[in-house]
Amino acid sequence: MNGNLPTILVLGATGKTGSRVVSHLAQRAVAVRTAARSGADIDFDWSDRETYAAAVESVDRIYLMAPVLRTDFAPDVAVFLDAAEAAGVQHVTFLSAYGMEHAPEQVATRAVELDLIDRRRLGHTILRPAWFMQNFSETFLRPIDGAVVVPTGNGSEAFIDVEDIAAVAADTLADPGAHAAAEYSLTGPQALTVADAAAIIGRAAGRSFVHQDPDRDTWVAGVLATGIPAEYGAVLRQLTATIAAGNGSRPNDTVEKITGHPARTFDEFTRANASAWKDAE
Repeated sequence: MNGNLPTILVLGATGKTGSRVVSHLAQRAVAVRTAARSGADIDFDWSDRETYAAAVESVDRIYLMAPVLRTDFAPDVAVFLDAAEAAGVQHVTFLSAYGMEHAPEQVATRAVELDLIDRRRLGHTILRPAWFMQNFSETFLRPIDGAVVVPTGNGSEAFIDVEDIAAVAADTLADPGAHAAAEYSLTGPQALTVADAAAIIGRAAGRSFVHQDPDRDTWVAGVLATGIPAEYGAVLRQLTATIAAGNGSRPNDTVEKITGHPARTFDEFTRANASAWKDAE
């Protein structure tokens, strides 16, 4: 291990959450090792178990983000955690999902949670965030032809800024003893429908956006047609149906309790990112 500073491995370090975790950790008295398929300190690929041992060598703590757009990753993560234990890793902060504590153990993300909870040589913290605000500016909720198209009906969600997730993750990694075995549900401060969110985005961008609520099967088929693996369709159905049924995340103050600052509002997020939508098609 690093004789002076604890070394933290950040998986997915070039991605949406990982890159922000790295930025927040840069302000702490820790050494950071980044890992990704390319563009990081360590070449790491979940599909190549030969990359696991080098990633965890001489590491004290890990920010664990499971493979994206897969539903079969629990065995790979288990092998990775075996390697982490063998290397003497002390703590793992795992990015899970809101409400995952209620999911059956057959769901891969829940299986990883249970695996971590059962390991006695690895400390852990589990983060369960709501839907990301950045989904509206960076990924599948970006407006198209003046509309945010997603089958969530009139259900609401307490969208959270990824910066707040990263800030919480950095706190748990910098001081794992204070967050040992903790399970945190992370939300923004408001429950908004997608129609509400579209209107707020429109005000920030100086143009009009609306919510279109398509047939769920048609929407899922369209998303899968972009190249997303077919098995992920069930996840998309479950995520959108949960919100449409009125069971989306509800606001809490966990971010403020951990970081000392309130979670960012959706208005604040849209004002800071208005350029993302000014030229939206």
